[in-house]
Amino acid sequence: MQEAMLIITLIFFFLLRAPIAFALGLSSLVYLYFFSTVPLILIAQKMFTSVDSFPLVSIPLFVLAGGLMEYGGISKRLIDFACNIVGYMIGGLAHVSIVASMFFAGISGAAVADTAAVGSVLIPAMKNRGYHASFAAALQACAGTIGVMIPPSIPLIFYGVLAGTSISKLFLGGAIPGFIMGGTLMAIAYFISKKRDYPREDFLGFKELWSSFRASFFALLMPVIVLGGIIGGIVTATEAAVIAVIYALFLGLVVYRELKIVRLPKIFETAMVNTTQVMFIISVASVFSWIITRELIPQQIATLLGSLSSNPWVIMLLLNVMLLIVGTFLDIGSSLIIFVPVLMPIIKALGIDPVYFGVVMIVNLAIGMATPPLGVCLFVACGIAEIDLETIVKDLWPFLLGMIAVLLLITYFPGLVMWLPNLLMG
Repeated sequence: MQEAMLIITLIFFFLLRAPIAFALGLSSLVYLYFFSTVPLILIAQKMFTSVDSFPLVSIPLFVLAGGLMEYGGISKRLIDFACNIVGYMIGGLAHVSIVASMFFAGISGAAVADTAAVGSVLIPAMKNRGYHASFAAALQACAGTIGVMIPPSIPLIFYGVLAGTSISKLFLGGAIPGFIMGGTLMAIAYFISKKRDYPREDFLGFKELWSSFRASFFALLMPVIVLGGIIGGIVTATEAAVIAVIYALFLGLVVYRELKIVRLPKIFETAMVNTTQVMFIISVASVFSWIITRELIPQQIATLLGSLSSNPWVIMLLLNVMLLIVGTFLDIGSSLIIFVPVLMPIIKALGIDPVYFGVVMIVNLAIGMATPPLGVCLFVACGIAEIDLETIVKDLWPFLLGMIAVLLLITYFPGLVMWLPNLLMG
């Protein structure tokens, strides 16, 4: 009964529309005060120790690197290169949107940043070329979620810290699913574009293709430097984030010369505010997660799932359904912080690789970022397209079904996740 009160109070604060961090913190406080003898000073201790982690330092650094590259002229160069690669296909700008999002995913590590950076350019461009606004917004919202799959990925860093598993292997594990997701979205966009007779862009020739490649080369090199350093054992993920910041500053100030020094304070301020919000959620949610673990809730859930089936693949299907539902109501960071401590004992008991499960979980929750009613990427895309959420739904479902198909594919073919980590890191 006591454990139920923790969940009831959390739902109560959600219904009051309390921010996620305050809902987690207040429900933890109420539970510890009324149903526990634990001193309340433990809340402050847990909040501090949860963010006193060297790997977590990489999060503000990757956020800062993404901001520096966005204002340094990177987005435009990546979009121009993507246009020269796939713009000539039927529904050319739709494919450009997806490919550019995949490029930007290797820089930002965040779905919202990916959706905003690419969508602010391509959604208006698609509308001007005759694409339906709802199609353009739905496509970009789904393409933006690839930002948390292709490394470097901020949610994969979250998961690695919470699960105590290799962030380097998680980065490698997310690469192939990210590219499969991009290819699937392109296939769906192609058939819809062909049916609706959306235009293709002119192919400007190999000279222009080479020129756009040269212009974007240094931007494309960033994920190679980051991943290469991590895989080669030269740097940790945190040290790679430092390199990413220095590299982004060098590109913006010296190579492209589009990053103005007067803008730096604003970029640093934005990164600081975003990071503070994330770290506060992590610190407060750690208290909630500790209570869940202390009350043996993971074991109770494991017992419940075990009563339904002892087959790991059936359990994975049940977890996928649960996480798809969760992802539509909670942001990805909060979902990870709440559910990773709950699910890891179950995953380990079933003999499932934590790296494989981590990538599946991230892909699962990424789908929620583009799913009504609370998908954050949807709100960003709708804002750019100047439409409401009800309008976007009719064009959203084909892409969501395609993303769910990819989720099932990587769930039941683990080699798609584990091949690269096993090949390069053993």
